Amino acid sequence: MTRLDGTVARGFERVRDAFADAQRDDVGGAQLCIYRRGEVVVDLATGDDRVNGRPYDRDTLTVLMSCTKAAVAICCHLLAQQGRLQLDAPVMRYWPEFAANGKDGITVTHLLTHSAGLMSFDPDSGIEARDMLDWERCTAALARMAPLWPPGSAYMYHFITYGYLLGEVIRRVTGRTVGAFLADEIARPLSLDLWIGLPELEDHRVAPHFRSTDVVDAATWRARFSGLGLDPTQRLVRAVIHALTTTDGLIDLMTQRPGRAAEVPAGNGIGNARALAKLYAACIGEVDGLRLLSSETVARASVPQTDGLKGPSPLDVFSGGSPQRFGLGFELPRDIMPMLGEGSFGHPGAGGRVGFAHPASGIAVGYACNQLLWDGFTPDPRWSWCAALREIVL
Repeated sequence: MTRLDGTVARGFERVRDAFADAQRDDVGGAQLCIYRRGEVVVDLATGDDRVNGRPYDRDTLTVLMSCTKAAVAICCHLLAQQGRLQLDAPVMRYWPEFAANGKDGITVTHLLTHSAGLMSFDPDSGIEARDMLDWERCTAALARMAPLWPPGSAYMYHFITYGYLLGEVIRRVTGRTVGAFLADEIARPLSLDLWIGLPELEDHRVAPHFRSTDVVDAATWRARFSGLGLDPTQRLVRAVIHALTTTDGLIDLMTQRPGRAAEVPAGNGIGNARALAKLYAACIGEVDGLRLLSSETVARASVPQTDGLKGPSPLDVFSGGSPQRFGLGFELPRDIMPMLGEGSFGHPGAGGRVGFAHPASGIAVGYACNQLLWDGFTPDPRWSWCAALREIVL
């Protein structure tokens, strides 16, 4: 029998049962938290912290992977609401050095929509996974870099660079790192267990993630791309391979204290399902007397920005299937991650974490886990509770 801790409000029992069923074969742990119109209606945890040999409970912390990108986007929208950041302004207005090598026309919106042409560090930069813990080196490399495609003409997921790009804009505007801004303006006011740059005093609460499959090395990626008729020596293809391999290396670093202490705002946010759900709930309504984003800001952030774009050539051959859809910093519903349908906005994270909100129903969701199972190409079977939620609230 699967251990299941927590509570559900009357009427949400099917979500509890679906969550328990979905986790039955997961040897790790998971949490699910759901808010409805500012109130908690689901707060559950199950399974184990395998690394430390203890239960995975509702207070356990986990690396949230790319769910962190949504937290960074919320910081940007908060600054825009305050009149301190213009999303359609060129990045160079806030970060003058960024204009080098043909980047003077790149806007903050290009960064938020993964269309800036900077989806990886330059493959000749020498930056490897451990170097990504060095903020100054990473931002300086991106400031010098020439785009991999004409900005705004195509889009492709900016795996790790997204965080340095927007994080440096936030730092230039506020004088604070993105982790400090998140703590001061969002996490502390909302009492969230959420950090970018985890304090050492909280590190004992972390359940390190673990993999169920082997990491693919650069040689294998080169062979795969060659098999698809792509030239693995072409700059963009080399950059993609570099992004894939260094991201895997960085994910492994996040199981260690240095990887959690640094600020890597595309992926090393530390928190739990409660924090994710409450963060999204405060974006679409008032929670504990505080609302982060206005309804106008949320509507603007949720407008599709990339539906008319494809991937950059020659990688546009991968633009079919169920491609990512982006608003301003958030993913929008698609076949493999439908959330609660149109109007939803959120962000998944490597291995299966996910957070999202659906303003029309007042629903905000956070799901966290410690086993890296989701492949990014098909729905994670552990998300089957979402179908039960959809039946209840829509």
